[in-house]
Amino acid sequence: MTGQRRAHDGFIAIGQHSLDELVARARGCTLCADALPLGPRPVLGVHANARVLIVGQAPGTRVHETGIPWNDPSGDRLREWLAVDREAFYDASRFAILPAGLCYPGRARGGDAPPRPECAPRWHPPIRAALNQVRLTLLIGAHAQRYDLGPAPSSLSDRVRKHSAYLPEYFPLPHPSPRNRRWLSERPWFEAEVIPALRNAVAAALSDA
Repeated sequence: MTGQRRAHDGFIAIGQHSLDELVARARGCTLCADALPLGPRPVLGVHANARVLIVGQAPGTRVHETGIPWNDPSGDRLREWLAVDREAFYDASRFAILPAGLCYPGRARGGDAPPRPECAPRWHPPIRAALNQVRLTLLIGAHAQRYDLGPAPSSLSDRVRKHSAYLPEYFPLPHPSPRNRRWLSERPWFEAEVIPALRNAVAAALSDA
């Protein structure tokens, strides 16, 4: 931190020490406990020096079990998109990981339920205020994009294809879930155009130049 102070709900975030305290509070959160089928287990990983912030949707069952964000096939594909290995990905001083919902929300028709609506408004403002070294925020999936960008003006596909309109602050992406194989196969422009741009944007954000 550079001496900046931001207050939220009586908490002032100053440097990594206070960020750690805030994260400890987030990990102990029980705000949505009555609505969570597996109970609360908030999963996140942040550091005050992080340059890239990854905002996903919510943990799945495997992440809930292990407590490690993106520790599943979706994470494998995301790391492939970013062209980074696990060591770099889990270096919180490079990549901060803060889902729109910190806990597994349960199942809904066709897959996991959306993130709990109470979560991001409670925890994102104070945590993201403390991450003042972030240069690029990856918004992965429609729920993550809705919190930061509002409802998509047309479709997620249009938003992803027009990603350059959101740079340098944001980079919208589809979810890398295996359930999205068809989406990806029907849009060859994603691999051809978006992935190279994503890798360039991430490399620039991580660069010391």
